[in-house]
Amino acid sequence: MVERIVVGQMSTNSYIYSEWRKECIVIDPGGDFEKILSHMAIKNLKPRGIVCTHGHLDHISAAGAIARHYESEELHVPVAIHEKDREYLGKKAEKAHLKSFSGLTSGPEEIFSVFGDDFANADIILEEGDTVFDSTLTVIHTPGHTQGSICLYSESMGVLFSGDTLFFEGVGRTDLHKGDSRALLKSIREKLFTLPEETRVFPGHGPNTTLEREIKNNPFVNE
Repeated sequence: MVERIVVGQMSTNSYIYSEWRKECIVIDPGGDFEKILSHMAIKNLKPRGIVCTHGHLDHISAAGAIARHYESEELHVPVAIHEKDREYLGKKAEKAHLKSFSGLTSGPEEIFSVFGDDFANADIILEEGDTVFDSTLTVIHTPGHTQGSICLYSESMGVLFSGDTLFFEGVGRTDLHKGDSRALLKSIREKLFTLPEETRVFPGHGPNTTLEREIKNNPFVNE
């Protein structure tokens, strides 16, 4: 089961992913934590954990609130992120986020007022090839949008959660702190476009797509 929930000021796609009857994984809880909790409650699912495809605020800002909610029910919900983006979580994360805002027209105060400054702790540090919370999802390290950007791929389920690496006929921005356009295109061409073309792609923003469509039509990768 894959359920998309559009959250926050930047219309981030948060996903509830389940291979089980009673449990799920929350991917990129970027805001509106009560909305995410409501969707899980309706389907009678409890989270095994939370995975952030990268550390930007619009993908992590509800992780702490969700984890605390389940602590009150005596359920520990760990938060996972790649090693190179772990600086965006935890008590010292504000400094990393301030750097990531450089180049934006909005100031830090305005951005924090939208997303908040309540950062979850990084409980699990991910690396290339790791499987996530005993699921079939495997970590693919795809640097470019951020240094620690990842995608989550299940060969058996034929799904790819691409975060802000690959979109429907688009790619993630690389003009923020530590963004790298060459690394992004290399990640897409060498790591994603080598997967089966029929793979369904669930991106961090915008509509779903398939690898076949992006291989043929994505103007940013094919130019």
